[in-house]
Amino acid sequence: ILSVGSYGCNLRCPFCQNYQISMSGKRESGMLYVPPRALAEQAKRLVPQGNIGLAFTYNEPLIAYEYVRDCAKLNRANGLLNVLVTNGYVCEEPLRKLLPLIDAMNIDLKSFSPDFYRKIGGGLEDVRRTIEISARAGCHVEVTTLIVPGENDSPEEMRRLSEWLAGVDPGIPLHVTRFFPRYKMADRAPTPVQQVYALAAVARGALRYVYEGNC
Repeated sequence: ILSVGSYGCNLRCPFCQNYQISMSGKRESGMLYVPPRALAEQAKRLVPQGNIGLAFTYNEPLIAYEYVRDCAKLNRANGLLNVLVTNGYVCEEPLRKLLPLIDAMNIDLKSFSPDFYRKIGGGLEDVRRTIEISARAGCHVEVTTLIVPGENDSPEEMRRLSEWLAGVDPGIPLHVTRFFPRYKMADRAPTPVQQVYALAAVARGALRYVYEGNC
């Protein structure tokens, strides 16, 4: 799949793994603007090489909602798939308008703590709503939780997170991934591999498909 991204994000995670682009702006970094029609045509040209569509990823794609919408419409008209990799922090109205164009989503559920989300400038309930609406709209949804030592790594939190997710759909895949020192948490140690596996085991008590990542 042809993966595309830009700069910027609507959250401020001190552990961001892509901070060079998510915390950057046009004035700080070079960028190439590709009009929606040109991007859709590029995706189409790559079909003989195995391309199946477009993935909007790397930074937070929904801060450029109109661009994603326009590209997705053209890409869908070409018979290709649209994938959204997002933090899920989006208002309900634009989400519902975009969903008919999106075939699959990977949504970050960074924590199951409202306080955690307040610290990074977001809201847990907003992200939960995005997951619920997207899954019930028939979009293929997967969820990723990055385990940051000392922040969201308790077995109890993972139990509550996975049980809630199972209440939406126990078949939603959950990716439990390992943190590496980045951005404002460059002084932290990486998540111990065994801790990732232990938390994934907790999640398997509620969900059918749980995968360890970055291990």
